[in-house]
Amino acid sequence: MAQTQDKIDELAINTIRTLSIDAIQKANSGHPGTAMDAAPVAYTLWQQFLRYDPKTPHWINRDRFVLSSGHASMLLYSLIHLAGIKAADTAYQKQDGDAVTLADIESFREDGSRCPGHPEYGWTTGVESTTGPLGQGIATSVGMAMAGKWLAATYNKPDFELFDYNVYALCGEGCLMEGVGSEAASVAGHLKLSNLCWIFDNNNVTIDGHTNITFTEDVAKRFEAYGWHVVQVEDANDIEALAGALNEFLATDDAPTIIVVHSHIGYGSPEKHDTPSAHGEPLGPEEVRRTKEFLGFDPDKVFVVPEGVRKHFASHMGRRGADARAKWDALFAEYGRAHPDEAKQIALIGGRDLPEGWDADIPTFDADATGIATREASGKVLNAIAAKVPWIVGGAADVAGSTKVILDYPDAGEFQPYGELGDYSGNNLRYGIREHAMCALVNGMVLSGLRAYDSCYLIFTDYARGAIRLASLMDLPVLHIWTHDSISLGQDGPTHQPVEQLASLRAMPGLVVIRPADANETAEAYRLVLPHKNRPVALVLTRQAVPIFDRSTYAPASGVAKGAYVLADAPDGKPDVILIGTGSEVALCVAARDLLAKDNIAARVVSMPCRELFEEQPEDYRNAVLPPEIAARVTVEEASPLGWDRYAGAGGIVLGMNTFGLSAPLKVVSEHFGFTPEKVAEAAKRTLGR
Repeated sequence: MAQTQDKIDELAINTIRTLSIDAIQKANSGHPGTAMDAAPVAYTLWQQFLRYDPKTPHWINRDRFVLSSGHASMLLYSLIHLAGIKAADTAYQKQDGDAVTLADIESFREDGSRCPGHPEYGWTTGVESTTGPLGQGIATSVGMAMAGKWLAATYNKPDFELFDYNVYALCGEGCLMEGVGSEAASVAGHLKLSNLCWIFDNNNVTIDGHTNITFTEDVAKRFEAYGWHVVQVEDANDIEALAGALNEFLATDDAPTIIVVHSHIGYGSPEKHDTPSAHGEPLGPEEVRRTKEFLGFDPDKVFVVPEGVRKHFASHMGRRGADARAKWDALFAEYGRAHPDEAKQIALIGGRDLPEGWDADIPTFDADATGIATREASGKVLNAIAAKVPWIVGGAADVAGSTKVILDYPDAGEFQPYGELGDYSGNNLRYGIREHAMCALVNGMVLSGLRAYDSCYLIFTDYARGAIRLASLMDLPVLHIWTHDSISLGQDGPTHQPVEQLASLRAMPGLVVIRPADANETAEAYRLVLPHKNRPVALVLTRQAVPIFDRSTYAPASGVAKGAYVLADAPDGKPDVILIGTGSEVALCVAARDLLAKDNIAARVVSMPCRELFEEQPEDYRNAVLPPEIAARVTVEEASPLGWDRYAGAGGIVLGMNTFGLSAPLKVVSEHFGFTPEKVAEAAKRTLGR
C-alpha cells in the first residue's frame, strides 16, 4: 500500500512538472525551472496540509497559499487544475466549471486564458494575490497573517474558534533580495505571526546565473535575527522531510516560520543541470522529450493528466478541505445564535460591505477663514467612521501622529503581540519606517476582508510604488492617506516637497486620487469612497491650515462625488474666465476671483478634487462645469503641470511646478513660485488679453 501511495505521489508531482513544461514550451514564453524543482514542495503542502475547499474557494477561514515566485505561475495553475478548484470570479464573469481547465493550460499566456504569464488575483480563482514583482507576494502574505490574527482575537469566543487559518508563501532568492521582502520579514518577526510560513526554494539560481555572484548571505541566520523559527530541508524531493518541516511550523506558536528547502533548479533532464540559461527560457523540443522520458512520460504526448491524479487530489486535499469547511459552517451557525452581532459583522466582512449607519457621525465643519488642515479634518472623519466599522484598521509609516491617522475612539487599541503594548485585536497598526512593506501589508489585509489603510507623506509614495500599483491592478478597496501634499509644507525643503507624485499617481489605472479643498470636501471624500468594493483611493491632504468655505455662499461639498464642480460662479452664470484648482490652491482661486471682480472680470471657480471621477461624468455635466466656448481658463496646482493642459485648453494657462521646491517658510515658498491670489489673477487677465 505504501509503495502504491509513493507511486501516485510521484506521478502527481511529475504531472505538475510536465504540464508546466508543455505549457511553457507551447507558449514559447516563460521558464519552467522553479515550477519543476518546487513541485514536490507545493504538492506536499497542498495534499497534506493546506486547508482549502476547492468547491468553496472563498471560504473566509481557508488557509492561504501565495506563490510569491510569480514567474513559476504554471506551478500554481497546474495545482489549481489538478485540485479541481471551482471558478468563482464574479468580477470577471467566470462562475462555473473549473477555475483552470486543461484548455486554459494549453493556452498559457494567450488572450482569454485563465493562465496569464504571472498569477492575477480576480482573474483566476485560487490565486490569492497578484504576484510577479518579486518580494510582493511574501510581503502581502504578512498582511494576510496579520488579518488572521486580528480576526481570531476579535471574533473567537470560548468554544468558538472561528478563525485559525494559516498563510503559506513560496518564494525564491529574488523575493528575499528585494527590500520589500526584508521590510515585511522584520514586521512579521516583531509581531510573532505564528500563522505565517514562508517556504524558501533555495536553488541558488537567478536569471543572471548562480547566486554566488549576488547573494551569499546566510539566510537562516538572517531570519533567526528577525525572530523567525528556521527549519532546513536538505532535499526538495524528500516528501517525508518536507512534511516534518511543515508539522514543525504548525507546532510553533510564538514566531513565524521559514522553511529553507535546498533544491536544484529544474533545467530538464540531468544532463542540462549545468545550464543556468534554462531558468529564463523554455526547455526546447529536444530537451522536453528527454525530460519526459526521464520522468516516465510519453515524449510524444502533450498536456497529459494521467488517470487517478485528479481523483488523488480530491480524496486528500479536496476531502480534507470540504470536511473542514462543513464543520466551520456548522460552528458558524451556532456562533450566529450565540453571538448574532459579531456574526453579522463577519458576514459584512466577507462581502466587503459596511454596517447600516456607518456614516451617521461624519462631522460637518463650520465656515472658518483660518480653517484647519485637511489632514486634521481627515483624522476626525476617520475616527467617526472607524468607531462604527470595527474592522477598519491601519496606521502610518512611523508618522501616525503627523498624518492624523491614530484611532482614538474607545476600544481602538494597539495591534501588537499579546503583552503590555497591546494585543492582536487592536486597530492601530505600527508599520515602522517601512513604506513599501506597509502598502503590501495593507493589500494582504484587504484581500482578507479588512478595511485597512496606510499613511505617510505624499513624497514617500515613491518608496511604495510597487505595492500601490498592485492594489490598483487587483481592484482592491485600499485607502491610502497621504499628507504634506505640496511645496506649501515649507521649510523641510525639496527633499520632502512633492512635485511629480500627483501626476504619477493619476497616471495609474484604477486609482482614484482625491485632493480635497477644505474640511468638508474631505468629509465628503470619505463618504464617497468607503462604500467602494473594488477601487483603491488616495486621499491627498494638506499639512497647513486651509479655509473652510461657507457653504451657504458656496456650492455644497457633495460636489466631490462628481470629481469637479462649480464652487463659485459669475453672478449671471456667464463667466469671463474659469479658475480651476485642487486642494489648498482652490482658496487661491477664490481669492483671485475677488480680485478680478474689482476689475469687472467675472470668474468661475471650479474645485476639481478628483480628475478620475470627473472624467466618468456624462459629457453634458462636464461641459456644464467647463463650457467649451469659454477658452479663458487658468489651472492652479502646486505640482507638476503634466495633464493640466487638458483642462486649460489651447487658450488657457497652467500654473504648476517645473522645478523642485525650496526650503523656506510657507509664505516665502508660495511667493517665490508665484502661488498667490495676485499671480492667479494676473494669469486670468493674460488669458483674456488684458
